[in-house]
Amino acid sequence: MKTLAGRTLFITGGSRGIGRAIALRAAKDGANVVIAAKTADPHPKLVGTIHTVAEEIRKAGGKSLAIQLDVRDENAIIEAVKRAAGEFGGIDILVNNASAISLTPTMETPAKRYDLMMGVNARATFLCSQACILALKRSSNPHILTLSPPLSMKGKWFAGHVAYTMSKYGMSMCTLGMSEELKPLGIAVNSLWPRTTIATAAVEVHFPPEILKASRTDEIMSDAAHLILTSDAKSNTGNFYIDEDVLRKEGVTDFDKYAVTPGVKPYQDLFLD
Repeated sequence: MKTLAGRTLFITGGSRGIGRAIALRAAKDGANVVIAAKTADPHPKLVGTIHTVAEEIRKAGGKSLAIQLDVRDENAIIEAVKRAAGEFGGIDILVNNASAISLTPTMETPAKRYDLMMGVNARATFLCSQACILALKRSSNPHILTLSPPLSMKGKWFAGHVAYTMSKYGMSMCTLGMSEELKPLGIAVNSLWPRTTIATAAVEVHFPPEILKASRTDEIMSDAAHLILTSDAKSNTGNFYIDEDVLRKEGVTDFDKYAVTPGVKPYQDLFLD
């Protein structure tokens, strides 16, 4: 079995949802996990803080470091990466998980919301990747994994939420370009996206209840991410992975175990035909 034992992961936005799930899966292997997210104090509506997840990581068998981080702050990113590398002697994996969403049409997307999505999604992915490169190139198997969709320049993926698609595609363009740029350094750069909606706070807030019931749990994403992050970085880069496809390739056939409501046909996520 491939393992993340002793590896150090820097995960943005990991105080809940998919980022948390990836962190806990790595912790089971005995990994060092840095949770770099904004939520340090309990949220009135959302469960989870950097501190609660850090404790979960320790209980699962890993080592943890909680860093309060606004990924829109360039200097804070640089300092967080330095602190993480200093704490664990380096960084092996960056997971660009932090994301902001607003599925609003053009006339209903104010500049403040546009700037938030661009800042947290495209800009932060670029800056976090940039900040981690020096540490990653010293790793024996360095990976950057970004939670963003495959690129498909079709109007239907933009209509209805132009700003959000632009910001998510910006993340994917980082994968497209950096995978080629960083190949000589042996740093793998890939993206991962779910086949179906995942039962996260974002889906609960932005989609109808019936879609949440037809979603899958975040464990499917963490299982797929684990397979990618334990692969050989030098031979596995520049891919836009879909969680279900990654697991099927490894022989997984039972996806009902990931269902929020077993037996219900899963609801397909955005950006996939």
